[in-house]
Amino acid sequence: MHQSIEHLRADTTSVVVDVSRGIPVILHWGAALSQDPTQWQQGIPAHGTIDVVAPISMVPMHGDGFAGRPGLQVHRRGGRHWSPRFRAAEHAVTRIDGGLVLESRAIDEVSESEIIGRLHLADDGVLTASADFRNNSNSPVMLNSFTVTLPIVSGATELGVFAGRWSRELQLQRFSWPYGAWTSENRMGRTSHEHPPYLFALESSSDEWNGQVWGIHAAWSGNHSMYAEWMPDGRRYVQAGELFHPGEMCVYSGESLSAVDVIGVYSNSGLNGASRSFHREVRRRLPANARRVRPVHLNTWEAVYFSHDEERLSRLAEAAASVGVERFVLDDGWFGGRRNDQTGLGDWTVSSTVYPNGLAPLIAQVRNLGMEFGIWVEPEMANPDSDLLRAHPEWAATTDGYDPVMGRRQHVVDLTNPAAYEHVLSALDDLLTGHEITYVKWDMNRWHVQASGADGTAITHALTKAVYAMMDELRRRHRDVEFESCASGGGRIDFEILRRCERVWTSDCNDALERQLIQRGASMIIPAEVMGSHVGPSRSHTTGRRLSMELRGVTAMFGHMGVEADVSAMGEDELADLSHLVAVHKRFRALIHSGDAVRFETFDLTGGSALSHGVIASDRSEAIVAYVQLVTAQAAVPPPWRILGLDAARDYTVNLIPLTRATVPLSGTAADQPAWSSDSLAGRPQRVSGAFLRDIGLAPPAIWPESAVLVHLSGS
Repeated sequence: MHQSIEHLRADTTSVVVDVSRGIPVILHWGAALSQDPTQWQQGIPAHGTIDVVAPISMVPMHGDGFAGRPGLQVHRRGGRHWSPRFRAAEHAVTRIDGGLVLESRAIDEVSESEIIGRLHLADDGVLTASADFRNNSNSPVMLNSFTVTLPIVSGATELGVFAGRWSRELQLQRFSWPYGAWTSENRMGRTSHEHPPYLFALESSSDEWNGQVWGIHAAWSGNHSMYAEWMPDGRRYVQAGELFHPGEMCVYSGESLSAVDVIGVYSNSGLNGASRSFHREVRRRLPANARRVRPVHLNTWEAVYFSHDEERLSRLAEAAASVGVERFVLDDGWFGGRRNDQTGLGDWTVSSTVYPNGLAPLIAQVRNLGMEFGIWVEPEMANPDSDLLRAHPEWAATTDGYDPVMGRRQHVVDLTNPAAYEHVLSALDDLLTGHEITYVKWDMNRWHVQASGADGTAITHALTKAVYAMMDELRRRHRDVEFESCASGGGRIDFEILRRCERVWTSDCNDALERQLIQRGASMIIPAEVMGSHVGPSRSHTTGRRLSMELRGVTAMFGHMGVEADVSAMGEDELADLSHLVAVHKRFRALIHSGDAVRFETFDLTGGSALSHGVIASDRSEAIVAYVQLVTAQAAVPPPWRILGLDAARDYTVNLIPLTRATVPLSGTAADQPAWSSDSLAGRPQRVSGAFLRDIGLAPPAIWPESAVLVHLSGS
């Protein structure tokens, strides 16, 4: 078959595509190419196989002889048309949305179906791959899977994926790409803590700053599959997309189904380069409200839990305002009979018992103190002990004939039921219409297990779409209201929910040591301005560990900063230190929320005893960086603190930023400090070049475990 080649170009990336088969075949995705190749070798048949080498198309087909996992698995009644084969119809390349779009249509006359494949290469090199399946026949098609496949070069011999659990999300696991297939499947009804849909393919020599990295993300908030195969012929590919339950997806005559967007990023400058590309894509997708200054939060959960009391909350609001908080978020416990986690969920009306005068007096006080008011909801769930499910038990997404598997003493609400959807939407609309609420923390706290609709079929796909539709409709009605995606912490962090939310809750764990690693993983995929990060109580409620205000503050500083502690019970000194840290965050907030997040290799060089990270301005004019001592170092003198990514030819002033009101900003000082820190304290900070910081680095600070330092590098 004669090749028909299209070359999509960006500044740093080329995507070369053969469209002769209809479904796009990516021949090259990686470094920018200076010329157009005219012919590409796609493989030679091996002995003992068939006479063709089936390409790794965006949707590879078993019927073409592809030996890996098909991208489309379908059948009609009786098992017919289970292995379609498509041919080219037409294609076009257009410029749109700051990039190039290739769209190609492939048809199969036998099965009477077609596939539209799309590749969008943004000018900054981010690739978005998507596809549509259309049924042109008179009979329905059962669709078992429909995913997008991206080829990976044979030199990418390692995989990096995220593992985790509640309160320990986004832990990067890096390992050799195994021969055969590696797969991760999620059936929990949300992006999940355990198997989030992100994957990196890397050269073995790649690190944070060097080497080639390919990042892939299935942008979807429900069930998904990530699949990486090293085939017997040496080729490698990654397949990503939605995972369907048996019988969940039927495409009827004349209907279409879209595969989820698969985001691909290529970097020849290590994981930091891949992260920058992911961050650019998030920033493109975010709602317009996210472009305003991100206000510092106070969330009431770890301050009061379910013990709502107007006088206590009034004191909490006053204390929050005194330390510089800009938004007061009322968490779980404000509605219905919700005095604990066993009752009232689903009844979205203000509790007349706890708030006899409604929420208006508290909201008015919060507004008068100069803060915005936000509120917590969990619209997708309800307790059996609720007015909602007592009146409408059929609205629970259970399966007839089986005792439901409970989670957190609650059911999933079947929002695919029009009456249930309208009831929940109306309740939330009334809440926002009747109060000066500008922020909604939208939680989702239990898995989908045997979640069926009224007809007994699986509904996770439809439920996910219903959540999107409800968020979109609420935003249409209340354009100034912002949303946060929370799912028991970081269980729903993906690029499709971030079209609808200005913030994600990264983890329910506010332990600053745990958060250092959680946020290090999160920084690989999302920018700081959407990464919710709070100063928790001195004693963490998830680990029991006690940590200093300095460490809690510097950890929360590198995200969308907030406070989740009873500030009204803090002593004068602790309040003053918290106020100082909030002010430091505000001083550098514009830089943190617009620059390039970077991670330094200190973590690896010291065997896990310390780590370093920061944000560098896009024009390299300044940077804010942190050095965190987790545990005691093995070496008496740790290796130099090399700070890469700055302008090598520019000189930078090295300023130590105090983390407390004390004049000595090095918490837990253990020995004589390096000259650069002493000079900064003395008011004569050193100036060193970006090349020096890159090649030589600073002598690391001498600090106790569980402490940190913060440094501002200014090139002005």
